[in-house]
Parts: sequence; structure tokens; C-alpha cells
Amino acid sequence: MKRAAAEIIREYGPFEDVDGVHGVTYDGSQVWFAGGHRLVAFDPDSGAPRRSIAVAANAGTAFDGRYIFQIDGSRIRKIDPQTGSVIAVIPAPGDGVSGMAWAEGTLWVARYRERKIYQIDAGTGEVLRTVESDRFVTGVTWTDGELWHGTWENDASELRRIDPHTGEVSMILEMPAGIGVSGLEAAGRDRFYCGGGKSGKVRAVRRPAGPA
Repeated sequence: MKRAAAEIIREYGPFEDVDGVHGVTYDGSQVWFAGGHRLVAFDPDSGAPRRSIAVAANAGTAFDGRYIFQIDGSRIRKIDPQTGSVIAVIPAPGDGVSGMAWAEGTLWVARYRERKIYQIDAGTGEVLRTVESDRFVTGVTWTDGELWHGTWENDASELRRIDPHTGEVSMILEMPAGIGVSGLEAAGRDRFYCGGGKSGKVRAVRRPAGPA
């Protein structure tokens, strides 16, 4: 297992009128985050907010290439980002759900205190696979065939690359002291966007290059 210090390359925010940054996702041009009572999109180049959608948004967020999925308690809403309309609602895999990611037709949803990640059917919510962790799980993301998740426990946060079948950890990026990770999203080949919880910030962290 490799271990390294996380390199923060940029900070965004804090943003106005949000109670914290929870889930984070990226639609290819703008970063979206769950800000409590609304989804907020901002330009990753300028950092300026672009638009928002009024919806309960206090946990994980994911984008499938067309729609945004947003956790709200024990359910997940499928939202058209162009109109803000809710297209569908599916059950979340239990209470205490936190991070969420989209990958190859399914959603990967974390349950924070249970230290588990569930792969679920994006149409029905049926659980297809369960991956166990040994840390509280916050954000989840897939990138280039790699599953990563954030942790936040005992005032320490990490980004972890894990085996999606066994949960075995192959790499850990340690966040600086006092900086937590709520949501997590990979963007391109060189960075992650990390929600900063009550700080109201989103941080860009360099994604390590090289083979797994």
C-alpha cells in the first residue's frame, strides 16, 4: 500500500447561503455541490457560482452524463440539471448515507457510520454489491477504473483507492490536519474535488500519476 500527503492545489469558497459543502460532482464543465438546501454549480476556472437548484442536498451527489442524483435522507432524487425537475426517486440503501458516485450504469453509495459502500441499481435502488471499509466513509468516486473514497474520522481525513471487490486499500492520500473531506469527485486525470463540510469550501487535490 502506498501512502502520501495530499497536495491541495486550489480552494474555492466559502460560498454564500450554504450550510456546508456535502456531496460534490463534476459535469465536464462545472463543479456541482450539495449545499444543504440547494445544489450549486460553479466555474472551476474562475471559482464563480453559475447557478443553483433549490432541493434538499445534505449528502452525496453524482452525475451520469445527463442527470444529477442527489441523496436526501433515505431516498435519492434524479434531477434534470437544465430544468431542476425531479425525474425519479429511488430508495437509498439504508439510513446514514453519505457519498455517491456514478459508474457504468450503477450508483455507488456510502453509508458513513456503517463503513460500507453499496453498488445499487440506479433505476430501482436494488443493492448489487457491498464493499466494506475500516473507516467512516464520506465521498465516493470512480475514475479510470479506480474506486476512491474519502474518510473523516477522529478529526482526520484521507482519500483512499480501494479494490471494488474486496475493499483492500492500495493507496492513501492524507489530508492536512484540520481539513476534512465530505464529498469527493474525480475530474480529468489530474485532480479530485473534495467537499469541505462546514468550512463551506471545495478543495482541488492533485490526483497521483502513475500505475496502480
